[in-house]
Amino acid sequence: MEGSVYHVPVLLKEAVDGLNINPEGVYVDVTFGGGGHSREILERLSSNGHLYSFDQDADAAANVWEDSRFTFIRSNFRYLKNWMRYYNVNQIDGLLADLGVSSHHFDVEERGFSFRFDGLLDMRMNRQARMTAADVINLYDEERLANLFYLYGELKQSRKLAALLVKSRKIRRIETSAALMEVVRPVFARDREKKELAKLFQALRIEVNEEMDALRRMLQSATQLIRPGGRLVVLTYHSLEDRMVKNIIKCGNVEGQIEQDLFGRTNTPFRAVNNKVIVAGEEEIRMNPRSRSAKLRIAERIDFKSGSV
Repeated sequence: MEGSVYHVPVLLKEAVDGLNINPEGVYVDVTFGGGGHSREILERLSSNGHLYSFDQDADAAANVWEDSRFTFIRSNFRYLKNWMRYYNVNQIDGLLADLGVSSHHFDVEERGFSFRFDGLLDMRMNRQARMTAADVINLYDEERLANLFYLYGELKQSRKLAALLVKSRKIRRIETSAALMEVVRPVFARDREKKELAKLFQALRIEVNEEMDALRRMLQSATQLIRPGGRLVVLTYHSLEDRMVKNIIKCGNVEGQIEQDLFGRTNTPFRAVNNKVIVAGEEEIRMNPRSRSAKLRIAERIDFKSGSV
């Protein structure tokens, strides 16, 4: 299995161990990226096992290899259920999702994901999509921008940021990272500038790629597809996505609405395998600083009607 890994997988062993792999099982990696997690999963499958891996990015498709046990699907993972139906897969033994943005995206200037470069404000994971980050900044009204920065970036200065951007874009369209930072820098304290800029870029990326809606749909599909005894393994990197994953495990829905049966048992289809999230150790953080914010959650599918796997 050859191919250039353009992203160092976070918590590789812990995540794949969490799948508790059946060598003859069917697994899904919904975030192929550089293929690190997928490679490790395939190493643990027999000739009768199979892995389906998703990625909507054309750059990720360049990392794919030939293997009779492996199927690459170039698509957003929001369409998980549709594609499994296409391949006549009714149930799977486990699903892994690494929700972090690939280091490759941050390192390629023209993709516009990082404020380290003066690139065009693109941020599309799927470059065939129409809306870019520049479109969001220049077309959304002030209230919508403020809500976006507050909800997806958790920025306390969201209203001030939105007002500045709307005022600035009347003079000149904001097209690049440098132009954006020139407008917003006065709002951020110097000692927190990098962290605040990271939150701003995160908010724009989430909006451009409709990440929260995609995650919601994928988790709902995973709940239906994973067979009793199968595993859901998810790496999250910010509180919004972590809350959704935590809720799907605890309550069976991303909203966190608890429903109980006549005996007072919560109607959730999952049992948390690790009640405390798994995080990267000092050595991994040193080798891969982006693993610092990673949280790994593992859950096992149960038959909640009987309470057994």
